[in-house]
Amino acid sequence: MTTQPLAQKLAQALAHAQDLGVAREDARILMLHSLGRPLHERAWLVAHDTDTLPPETLAQFKALLVRRINGEPVAYLTGRKPFYGLELAIDSRVLDPRDDTETLIDWALSLCAHPAGPAPLRLLDLGTGSGAIALALRSQLPEAEITAIDQSEDALAVASENAHRLRLPVRFLAGSWFAPVAGERFNLILSNPPYISENDPHLQALQHEPREALVSGSDGLDDIRHLVAHAASHLVPGGWLLMEHGWDQAVAVRALLMDAGFEHVQSRKDLAGTERCTGGCMSSAGNAPAEFSSATPR
Repeated sequence: MTTQPLAQKLAQALAHAQDLGVAREDARILMLHSLGRPLHERAWLVAHDTDTLPPETLAQFKALLVRRINGEPVAYLTGRKPFYGLELAIDSRVLDPRDDTETLIDWALSLCAHPAGPAPLRLLDLGTGSGAIALALRSQLPEAEITAIDQSEDALAVASENAHRLRLPVRFLAGSWFAPVAGERFNLILSNPPYISENDPHLQALQHEPREALVSGSDGLDDIRHLVAHAASHLVPGGWLLMEHGWDQAVAVRALLMDAGFEHVQSRKDLAGTERCTGGCMSSAGNAPAEFSSATPR
């Protein structure tokens, strides 16, 4: 691909990035990264838009634009991603955390707001990837016991590094779904599992991200079916299972939960107003679960 030489002024370089088809916000983040500045300093860019860019900064910015145009996520290019007030280290070993996943965090925290009984809440994050969900919950629930599982050793390495750097202790276990916690029960199980159909044409746009964290059978629901089928034996009475899913899967996921005996099945909408997360709770003597059961998990 050939491109025109980038302009020397900061504002001109950003405008040229948009001419190449790079989204404005992406270009700003890549510019801040090239300048070695914090990724949230959007106001700094405005205040310095007439600055002349050093040649080395210009060269780095240009190289990043080419990679972005070729589909690499911004988080892979910068190695960083803000998520729920945390700055995570991200690379191609894990999925790029999406802002919509914060919907899952908000829902979980609302359920944890008024725990019953003195025992600490036990939370389980399945398919943790970068650790985004587990670490966000740990940052908001310092007294909770949080376990995070992934079958990818590479992903667990990224998650563990994030936990260490952020000083947020989480128990990380390697294995497939519930296998590493056989016999254990939790107040809340969360997952952002693979949910894309293996024939989905949008997979091409996600070619830089690990396929095993994206694809789940012919309809994208194989892993969600597994979670629904096995969650009951790992939840205390009144415990909840919450899952993220595709934009058009809410009805199907609600049906799976209801068929498996979950109660109070419902969905939550993401930032775009799409039903993005669905969950339900295990029976607690037929009462609507305003809070978790006081049963002590084992």
